Formats: sequence, structure tokens, C-alpha cells
Amino acid sequence: MPDDMITSEMPTSAATETAARSTKPLGEVIQIDHSVVKKHLDEVVRSTVEETLNAMLDAEADLLCKAKRYEHSPDRVDTRAGHYERQLHTKAGEVTLKMPKLRKLPFETAIIERYRRRETGVEEAMLEMYYAGVSMRRVEDITEALWGTKVSPSTVSDLNQKIAGQIEQWRHAPIEGEFAYVFLDGIWLKRSWGGEVKNVSVLVAIGVNQDGFREVLGVAEGTKEDKASWQRFLRYLKDRGLKGVKLVIGDRCLGLVESLGEFFPEAAYQRCVVHFYRNAWSYVPSTKVRLVAAMLKAIHASEDRAAARQKVTQVVAKLRELKLGAAADFIQGNAEETFSYYAFPSEHQRSIRTNNPLERIMREIRRRTRVVGAFPDGNSAMLLVCARLRHIAGKNWGTKRYMDMSRLAHVSDEQTETESA
Repeated sequence: MPDDMITSEMPTSAATETAARSTKPLGEVIQIDHSVVKKHLDEVVRSTVEETLNAMLDAEADLLCKAKRYEHSPDRVDTRAGHYERQLHTKAGEVTLKMPKLRKLPFETAIIERYRRRETGVEEAMLEMYYAGVSMRRVEDITEALWGTKVSPSTVSDLNQKIAGQIEQWRHAPIEGEFAYVFLDGIWLKRSWGGEVKNVSVLVAIGVNQDGFREVLGVAEGTKEDKASWQRFLRYLKDRGLKGVKLVIGDRCLGLVESLGEFFPEAAYQRCVVHFYRNAWSYVPSTKVRLVAAMLKAIHASEDRAAARQKVTQVVAKLRELKLGAAADFIQGNAEETFSYYAFPSEHQRSIRTNNPLERIMREIRRRTRVVGAFPDGNSAMLLVCARLRHIAGKNWGTKRYMDMSRLAHVSDEQTETESA
């Protein structure tokens, strides 16, 4: 009987089932266990790293012996005496190293430091997580998931102590070049002191160098943000070679302006406009804050210092009409400190009229230090702030050009004197 006749005589349900089987996707027939594949690939990578490191160790041993293993050579100075095993945690996982032993000479490898149990990259990754704001408990969990072993808090503490010397060297390194714009601010942190939790301030300075890049100029502990603390901090910057300062931007901290005149008398002082607004709002009822904010922003939207002064007169008169005498007195007495930026290139003015470049960094530091809580002492607080600042400066913040400093050269001394009058 022909095949087409056999098919036609098949029941409808059977024909449908046969057609479904014939059109079933092939992808459902072959199944791949991705977890097994990943585990296999991880093992291949780990084995490759292990073989490569052991081959390098053998090559170092041959170099010391001046002959390969089992090679008869008149230049040979030593022979092998077996090996011992040690574990090393790498990014690819834990590997077993076969450390060669020699009969006469001590085997000192340049590949791996003596007693080191972790690859340098692993340690750097742990520190980067810690300084980026990851809690200690989370660092332990992450390292266990990535490298198969949990890192204890004491390990991270030892690493911190190891880089403490590097940070101190960085803090006291000479300041090279000139910095026309310097931003100053302080941050309050908690520390344990005699069984009580006290406040400790850490003072920070950043500057814009001659090429227009921002740099962290200095970090120091201050007992509190007072005149004595600012004097010590400014002397610390001056002694390290800070020069060429034309404008210092900061909040109206106690004793800051007076100390600037002592150490950098040639520099103008720019009171942060944003902080000035906040101070003014403290003299205004909450229902009038929005109105007063619009008035203040109109002052600093003026095209030059003369227009800004004229606008202040109008705003003060308006505030007195609104029966806000305290706010009017404050603005009339303090607005002039916020106009120093008008003496500098218009292309720079938006960046130098506030302390925002440093404020953003301070927010990052507060986020990181909030995880720690109270520090055991002021030095540990400063250590973490320095480490975080170095981490930030090493990223896009410090490698991205902030402004074109060639514009500053076009501002003549006569223009500066005219604007400052």
C-alpha cells in the first residue's frame, strides 16, 4: 500500500501528535547545565594560574642554581632538595605553590613575598571595597564568595596599618607648582575619648593647579574648627610649599578669615554663596524662605560687582518693607564677602563662587564614615578620610580637567584692583 494512503488512513489525533513531534524545537532536546560549565571554566583558569606560577618558581630556582634540574653543567652552583607547598589566594581562587628548596643557597623568590598568603591584587581589592564604603561584614562575605576564604577584620586592620606610613608620606609631601584657587572645609566625626563619644574635626584643602586639574592639597586633624585649628592647618600647607594662591573659597568658619590674612595675605576670600544663603534663611520664617531665596539668587545673577551691590540695596529695602529687619541687616553686612569671584574670569566664576567641589567630596566621606560610627581616636579618623580622598582623587575626579587656567592670565592686575575697589 502506498505511503500516502497509509498516512491518510491514520486517525486525526495520531497525525496531529506526529506532526507536533516533528516540529518540536531542537533546543529542548539538548540541555546545558551552565553551573557545571562555569565551574569547569573556573577550575581551568585556576589550574592555569597555578601551573604558570609554579613554572616561574622553577625557572627562578634554575637561575639560582645556574643549571636546569638534572642538567650536568660545570657552571652549576647548587642542586635541588625537593620542595614544600604553600597556599596563595589569587583572583582565580586558591592555588598550591611548590616552593623549591636548594641545598646550599636560600631560595628567595621575587614573584611572591615571603609569608604572603594573598595576591597583591586581592589585598588592593579588599582595601578598595573598605574605602569605598562597604562595611567590614560585607567585605568578609564578598571575599568568601569571590575567593573561597573569609577575610577577618584583623586582616583588614593589618592592611590599614601597612598603608598608614604611605598616607603619612603623602600628607607631608612637598606641594609642587602654584594653585590659584584653594577650597577649604572641615568635617565633624565621632571619636571615643575617655569612655565618652566626642566630636573631632578633620580639615581638608583642595586646589586647582596651573593646568586646571584639581588636587588634594592637605588633610589634618583639628581639635575644632576654630582660629587655632585653622592657623595650624594653614601653616602646615604653607610649610609644604603652597604658593600662588589668588582666591580661597570656604564657609565663614570661626577664625578662618583672620588666619588667611596671616599666612596668605595676597589671597582674596570668597564666602561660599550657598552657605551664605543658608545663614540668611535662619533669619527668615519658613513661609518666606522661597521668596528670600529668589531675591538672593538675583543678587549673584548680576553681571558684575557693581550691579550686585546695587541689587543688594534693592533686596535690603524690600526685606525691610516685609518687616524682615534681621535678614536685611545680615545681608547688608555680609554680602560683600560673596562678591570676590567677580574679580576673576567669567568662565571660572560659576565654579569658584561656592564650595561645592569640596562639599561633594565631604558627602562621600560622611557616607563612608557613617559605616564606622565612632573612631577609637582622631588619627584613625584622619587615616580613613585620607584614604578615601586618595581613592577619589585617583579616579575621574583628579584626572579630569576642571577649568581652563589660561583664562586667568588674561585678567590683568589693574582689572583685579578695579573689581576689588
